Amino acid sequence: MPGGNIQKVVLARELSRNPRVIVAAQPTRGLDIGATEYVHAQLIEQRRDGAAILMISEDLDAVMAMSDRIAVIFEERIMGIVSPEEATPNNWGC
Repeated sequence: MPGGNIQKVVLARELSRNPRVIVAAQPTRGLDIGATEYVHAQLIEQRRDGAAILMISEDLDAVMAMSDRIAVIFEERIMGIVSPEEATPNNWGC
């Protein structure tokens, strides 16, 4: 089974438990476009259903598109917290 399908199965298994809090660390790393869109859609659906989601990602486009708040962490410290509307690649609230 290709890696993207395995990741979708794991995601479906975890989401079937109706979690109230989800920690998604690099949830789309190594996935193709279709699998990435699927993962994003599932996380957004969980958010709509009231789950709190902490997404840790280096994919700045995904962070900006999916976040309510963005915290920038550098050398183990939160450097700033901004809304997606305030965030730009050059201004991360630092």
